[in-house]
Amino acid sequence: MTDRTCLSVVLAAGEGTRMQSARPKVLHEVAGLSMVGHVLRAVAEAGGTAAAVVIGPDREDVAAEARRLVPDASVHVQRERLGTAHAVLQAEEALAKGYDDVIVAFGDTPLVRPETFARLRAAVAAGADVVALGFEAANPFGYGRLVVENGVLAGIVEEKDATEAQRAITLCNGGLMALAGRHVLDLLKRIGNANAKGEYYLTDIVAVARASGLTTAIVTAPEEEVRGVNDRVQLSEVEAIAQARLREKAMRAGVTMTAPDTVFMSFDTQLGRDVMLEPHVMFGPGVTVEGNVTIRAYSHLAGCHIASGAILGPFARIRPKSRIGEGVHIGNFVEVNRTVMAARAEANHLAYLGDATIGEGTNIGAGTITCNFDGADKHPTIIGRDVFVGSNSTLVAPLTIGDEVLIAAGSTITKDVESGALAFGRPKQAALAGRGVEKIRANKVKRAERKAKGG
Repeated sequence: MTDRTCLSVVLAAGEGTRMQSARPKVLHEVAGLSMVGHVLRAVAEAGGTAAAVVIGPDREDVAAEARRLVPDASVHVQRERLGTAHAVLQAEEALAKGYDDVIVAFGDTPLVRPETFARLRAAVAAGADVVALGFEAANPFGYGRLVVENGVLAGIVEEKDATEAQRAITLCNGGLMALAGRHVLDLLKRIGNANAKGEYYLTDIVAVARASGLTTAIVTAPEEEVRGVNDRVQLSEVEAIAQARLREKAMRAGVTMTAPDTVFMSFDTQLGRDVMLEPHVMFGPGVTVEGNVTIRAYSHLAGCHIASGAILGPFARIRPKSRIGEGVHIGNFVEVNRTVMAARAEANHLAYLGDATIGEGTNIGAGTITCNFDGADKHPTIIGRDVFVGSNSTLVAPLTIGDEVLIAAGSTITKDVESGALAFGRPKQAALAGRGVEKIRANKVKRAERKAKGG
């Protein structure tokens, strides 16, 4: 269908009051991406050539998210809530441009796969004028039913309007549709509002099309795919499904997870072959991990690139704009932020590395801190190759340390260090005879007195 144009109309005007949130429903995230973002990505992967997003009044935040993901998306405001057909018609300017296919999707159904949207389009390409997405419901109560007569979709009947025989139907309406672009505006404008709510329902387009002698069809998908989100409980259920999909995809591509249910990924997490994930690893958006990497328990990564052979954690935090080179070791309670670590560098214990560039083979001792923030601005620390930074060192940026430098433990380094040097910066050690034991004994008495008083 590469020669067919397709407009995706995404309905995102609902306020989602049951979410109990100041944020509009469609901006709540699943696997690190807004729900409307998932829908826009899926329809684009299905070959959508243009997108029109229908939002509610004063919802510039939704418009901004749509344009962030699809810069040329058109945005249309539904000022009155008069039904789903009315919502689609708010995009009339985009619809009038004459696309071959029109997809109607909902911004709160983030689990629909690109392949499902593609099958809807294929049905239109094969000659159908109106295609409804259906699913076999385990419990059809409350859903609209797809009424089939002589093997053809004859209509969509809501639960409250259904006869007893129609309520027995388990093929239910998933809400999404594909429409032939050449008929879409005519059909939408002929939908009436002669119902209890006085609203214009998109589901009525099936009956309108049938009355005009047009062709209707059904494409089915698993019930899981068409799950919408109306409250926080349903949001958590959808998140669980999305995470299960991501984990399965990763494991089938060669990733090992010792406790898959404890690993949480983002929509765009990229993991290479033979990556090993221990329990309770979390990936924020924008992470790429090359092959043969081990990430130990309770580590958190976001917006970073990890090269092959690296070992991270446990309890490591790799923050955005960081690049970890081949064979790098980052150990427990090490935080790396906007930092590049070259191949075979190590920071194995209790360190903070921010706004730093660290050369090949350099060892960062336990308790080392790059002091990158002076209260107003961030400053860089550049460390050369094969440097040994002793434990409990404080590196005050801006700072450049050359190659093969040895920094003595406990040093505070405030000036650049040339290659090959031994650098240290700490006060001269002193000892006052007898003063230590006096203080220790006095403290011991105080603790005993507090304990006797029940303190």
